[in-house]
Amino acid sequence: MMTLKYVELASFKTLKGTDFPVRISYETFGLPIGDAPVVLVNHALTGNSTLLGEHGWWNEIVGDNKLIDTQHYTVISFNIPGNGYDGLLIENYQDLILADVAHMVFQGLKELNINSLHAAIGGSIGGGLAWELAAAYPSFIKNLIPIATDWKSSDWVIANAFLQDQILDNSSSPIHDARLHAMLCYRTPGSFKSRFARSTNEELQIYNVESWLLHHGKKLQQRFQVGAYKLMNHLLRTIDISKKGDFESVVAKIESNIYIVSIDTDLFFTDEENRETYLRLSKFKKNIFYKCIRSIHGHDAFLIEFEQLNQLLKEVFTINKS
Repeated sequence: MMTLKYVELASFKTLKGTDFPVRISYETFGLPIGDAPVVLVNHALTGNSTLLGEHGWWNEIVGDNKLIDTQHYTVISFNIPGNGYDGLLIENYQDLILADVAHMVFQGLKELNINSLHAAIGGSIGGGLAWELAAAYPSFIKNLIPIATDWKSSDWVIANAFLQDQILDNSSSPIHDARLHAMLCYRTPGSFKSRFARSTNEELQIYNVESWLLHHGKKLQQRFQVGAYKLMNHLLRTIDISKKGDFESVVAKIESNIYIVSIDTDLFFTDEENRETYLRLSKFKKNIFYKCIRSIHGHDAFLIEFEQLNQLLKEVFTINKS
């Protein structure tokens, strides 16, 4: 059962100049705040703050004796304001960009008397949020771990977000149909071939890959709101820590150890983009590391290949263990 806690920001001014109050919900796991190093975990587009339990989306990574060991760390996860998990939506979501959310999260952490993070980790847009947080507060995070993401929304990501917008605005079943398209970005042809092999669902008289897509569309439709989807899809296209400026000069100020975790078959935030980022930064930054998940499953591998993630990031989370 989720236990949401809240931080109230009486007045938050966006980078576009809009001013409004913000209520940020979050969950904590492990040791109490103030008793241990803090790890911030950011959720993906349709995710939320519930990392553990029956509906926890990272049970294999966070927990007692897991990679992020709740016997040694305080783990905190915020809901991106407007994601609907706490019942709250943001109508003027287009006034926000992901950098605004980073400032909200930072202010929330400060309200909780958290003055530094052992690590900030997240997959997909959650990793983009970690990049934005590090760019805005370059000495705040000891270990920055963006997974299956990049420091900017590529043309490919922007194009897919645009198509998602079109579906959300024009479909009679917007969440259902947008999810069908999104799942094609999150997996790979090889993953589908391995799983379905052109098999059919005899009861429905359709291919199993089709029934699988319909299942995911229906499942998200039952638990997600259109307004939340539109907000998150909008934020996805706004990742850009350079803000049209000099990317290298922004990263040069980041003091964090940076662990870029890529996925070799990712069709969304591609491995090619991640390798390019690593090569650009490794020319002047010594504490940057490139890690690669090898998987047939594409973008969603960060929610599947837990054993590889454990091995790739083991060094980051053994520092404080005796």
